[in-house]
Amino acid sequence: MPRLRRPRIATLQEVRIAKKKEGAIIEFLEPGIASIHLTIGPGVAGMNDQEILDLFNRTILAQEQLVASYHHIAIEIPEGRPQVNYSTDCYQWVPRGHVLRCLLSDAEGEAVIEIDGREFSPAEFSRMLTTFSGWGMRICFVPEDDITEEPEIEVREPENE
Repeated sequence: MPRLRRPRIATLQEVRIAKKKEGAIIEFLEPGIASIHLTIGPGVAGMNDQEILDLFNRTILAQEQLVASYHHIAIEIPEGRPQVNYSTDCYQWVPRGHVLRCLLSDAEGEAVIEIDGREFSPAEFSRMLTTFSGWGMRICFVPEDDITEEPEIEVREPENE
């Protein structure tokens, strides 16, 4: 199933608006764009569709401005310190930073991902990644002895495919 595109600033002709108890659902008529459940509060009852859409558009504009001004610095946990913690709030392991140093092996044909000496199954590792749902990810494979080093990266097609 393809991922839905983020909502964008819209006109009344591009969306369908359904009022709910304290909010509204803004649904794009164009397929492939995510719908939004906008929480407004009890005042939504006195708002018309254009007023709701204006609030929605201001929200989208504020998000776009925040994204444009955001400079991401990936945090890597220092070597020897735990990179993951078990969260009792969500009953799963979660990364402490934005970089995970991992070792890969296999057990009976299934990948095993080792972080800080603890082995994670593909399902456990996948669940851990959901912490960053909505983010992007780059995976860089390096020799086992080099997982603490930043590798040199060359952008090109592989020679031996």
